Amino acid sequence: MICFLIRFCKRHNPNMPPIQSHPQYNTIRLQLRQTLVLKDMPSSAWIELEPQLEIADFGKGDLLVHQGHSAMEQIFILDGILKRVVSDPKGKEMILRFAAETDMDTSYAAWRLGTPMPYSIVAVTKVRVAKLSMQHWVEFLGCHSELKARFEFEVMSLMSEVMAHTITLHLLDAPGRLSRFKRKHPELLDRIPKKELASYLNLTPETLSRLKKRRQPESP
Repeated sequence: MICFLIRFCKRHNPNMPPIQSHPQYNTIRLQLRQTLVLKDMPSSAWIELEPQLEIADFGKGDLLVHQGHSAMEQIFILDGILKRVVSDPKGKEMILRFAAETDMDTSYAAWRLGTPMPYSIVAVTKVRVAKLSMQHWVEFLGCHSELKARFEFEVMSLMSEVMAHTITLHLLDAPGRLSRFKRKHPELLDRIPKKELASYLNLTPETLSRLKKRRQPESP
């Protein structure tokens, strides 16, 4: 009964235009169904979720989620590349990860811990996403236990990815860091702006250019 009431309220939210009214709805619908977390959902779950989603476009450098804020969202990437960024009080930034089409980013861990966002989510390129508030996403997950388990596994995988990257910065030399990125994310290598990728790998853009011009040995 609770899940039914949640579905009814979300479908009848007058403040959010229905996703079906978007002029590119058919393309968006296909992109959503290729999202790794959502692709195996049954049609009944799609009927519940779609009316809750907001389709939003962002320009390069736009902030989707702000470090230190309490407003949190679940984000599914339809087009473009996002990054997680953490900043110190002096404004120095560290890029934690990149994500592109079929992937997601999320505020879930901070939501569950009841803490402010520990990082920002920023557009690296022009980006189109489907998003909803974390509260609504958590309520939706509460009605779909299999999806919740798959999603929480993905969240743990993302956290492990960020930890592995941080360790890599300390243990591997510059050629090793680039080699590892090429092996882990070959599809992103030529899509991420040089300055962004250099920052992620803790290199200067000049060093990155030099390394990309020569063959790299495989790193563990």
